[in-house]
Amino acid sequence: MSALMLHGQASAKAVDLGATDLYALNILKLFGPLTPGELGRRAGLTTGPTTRLVDRLEQAGYVRRVPDADDRRKVIVELVTQPSGLDEALTPVRRKIGGIIQGYTQEQQALLFDYFARAADAFQEATEELRNQA
Repeated sequence: MSALMLHGQASAKAVDLGATDLYALNILKLFGPLTPGELGRRAGLTTGPTTRLVDRLEQAGYVRRVPDADDRRKVIVELVTQPSGLDEALTPVRRKIGGIIQGYTQEQQALLFDYFARAADAFQEATEELRNQA
C-alpha cells in the first residue's frame, strides 16, 4: 500500500501536479461527474480546500463546472482531460505489472483480477464506514 501511494505521489510530480490534484482527477475518472461536495468528501477535503482544488484543476483545463441538469442551483465537476504526459509517466509501472501478470496462467490471472476488483470494492466500503464514523 505504501509503495502504491509513493508511486502516486511520484506520478503526480512527473506531470507537475500535487498528489491531491491527481487523486481528484482519478476520482472523477472512476466515479464520473460529481458535485464539488462529493468530490471533496471522496478526496477527504473540507469545503475551502475543495474549492481551491476545483479552481486549480479548472484553470489548468482538466475539469469544468457545469450546471446540474436536474437542479440548476447545483454545480457538477466533470473531467475534461487528463494531464499530458500521464500515460508516459505510468508506462514503466504498467510494463512492470504487466510483466508480472503475464507470468501467471490465464486461470491465475482471472483469480487475480477477481481479487483486485473485490478488494477495490472492499476498500471503498471500508472508507465509507470510516467516514461515517467521523
